[in-house]
Amino acid sequence: MARKPKKEQSIQDHFTWLLGQRNGVYFADGRGNTPPLGRHSLGTRDRDEAIRQLRQLDLTMAVKYGRADASLLRHNQDQLLALEDGRKRYMDYVQRPAIQGGATAGTIKRYRTVLDKFSKFVGVQKLRYWNQVNRDVLMGYNQWMVEQDYHGKTQYIEVTVLKQVLKWLVGENLLPSTSLFRLALKKPNGTQTYCYTKAEVEAIVTHCRNEPDLKWLADVVIALATTGFRISELAGLRWSDVDRDRSVLRLTDTTRQARKSDRQDARTTKSHRDRSLPIHADLLLVLEGLPRMPDQRVFHGTRGGKIKPDTVRRVLMRDVLPVLAGQFPATDHRPGILAGRLHSFRHYFCSISADSGVPEQLLMSWLGHRESEMIRHYYHQREDESRRQMSKISFLGNAGTTQNTSQDGRADTDPSTRQE
Repeated sequence: MARKPKKEQSIQDHFTWLLGQRNGVYFADGRGNTPPLGRHSLGTRDRDEAIRQLRQLDLTMAVKYGRADASLLRHNQDQLLALEDGRKRYMDYVQRPAIQGGATAGTIKRYRTVLDKFSKFVGVQKLRYWNQVNRDVLMGYNQWMVEQDYHGKTQYIEVTVLKQVLKWLVGENLLPSTSLFRLALKKPNGTQTYCYTKAEVEAIVTHCRNEPDLKWLADVVIALATTGFRISELAGLRWSDVDRDRSVLRLTDTTRQARKSDRQDARTTKSHRDRSLPIHADLLLVLEGLPRMPDQRVFHGTRGGKIKPDTVRRVLMRDVLPVLAGQFPATDHRPGILAGRLHSFRHYFCSISADSGVPEQLLMSWLGHRESEMIRHYYHQREDESRRQMSKISFLGNAGTTQNTSQDGRADTDPSTRQE
C-alpha cells in the first residue's frame, strides 16, 4: 500500500497551502481555502525553489479571485516588497545611531504613527506590497484624510513622509525605480495653533497660584511664556543650564554625545542646535524661589517629582482651562481659551516678542529656528507697527512735504489749477 505524502502548512500572502512531496517532487494543496484552489505540482525537487514557485502560484490565484492587483504579475516575485518588511527596514534606518544622523525619539514616534495609519488604510484597500503604492494610492490616502477632517498640515506631513519612504526604498534597491512618481504638494501657510492673550496668561497664572496643588504649574507656565521653550525642553532644564552671572539660559542638545545607557535622560532640541536666551525678570523671580533638588532639574511637580510633558498637558486641560472658560469664552472671531494648549505658550512668547519690537532674526535665534512660518505669521499681523515704521521713512525728502498753494494761501489739491 502506497504511503500518503507528508505535508507541511505554508501560509503565503493571500492563501494557506499545504506543501508536500510526491515521488520527490513538491506540490501545493490549496483545497482548504475558500474558494478551493485545487492541488498543483510545483515542478521541482528543491525546497527553496518550491517556495518561490508557491509564492507565484499564490499571487496568480489572488489575482484570479480579485484579491490582488493584476499589475503585480508583471513583477518578478523577488522584486515584490511586502508592506511590513519595507516598513521595518525603513524604521531600522530612521532609528540608526544618532552620530549617523538617526532621528530623535519624537521623530521616530511621529513616523511610526504615520505608518500605522497608512497600514490600516492600505489594508482596507487590500494592498500588500510597496510596489502597489503609486500616485493614485497616495492621492486616495490624502483624500481619506480630508474626509476624516485631518488638518492640512497633517495631510502635508504624512504624504511627504510616505513619499520619503518610497524614495529611500528605491535608493536602497528594495524597489524598482518605476516606483517613483511625481506628486506635488502645497504646504499650508500660517498657523492654526491657538495663541493666548496676555489677559488669559495672567488668569492662568493667578488661578494656579491660588490653588495649593497647582502652584508648581504656575512656575511652569511663567517659564513657558517667558522663554518660548517646548515643554520637553523645559522638563529637561537643569541648574547647570542657568547662567546666573550673565542672566542667560543655555539649551544644549546632548543626544549625540550621550552614551546609550544615558540616552533616556539626554536633552534633545528639535533642531539639534544649541541655543541661549536672556532670563526675563519675571522668570528670574521664579528661579530664585525654587529649591535645588538632588536630580538638579529646575522644575518639578507638586510632590517634587520630575515633570512629564503629558502630565503637565493633562493637568492644564483638565484643571485649569475649563475653570477659566466662562471668563474667556469662544466668540465669532476667536475660539476661546479652551482651544489653548501647552504649545500655545510658545506662540504667546512669539506674539508678545513681535509686538514688543524684537527683531525677527533675534527672535528666531531665541526659538532655535533658521526660518519659521510661525514667526513670520506674527510679524505679518503687526499692521500698526508696520504703519509706524512706514511713517518714519523719507522717500522724497522736502519735495515729499511741499505743496502747491493757491493765491489765497491755501493748499491747492486740484491738479487742474496748477500752472506748468
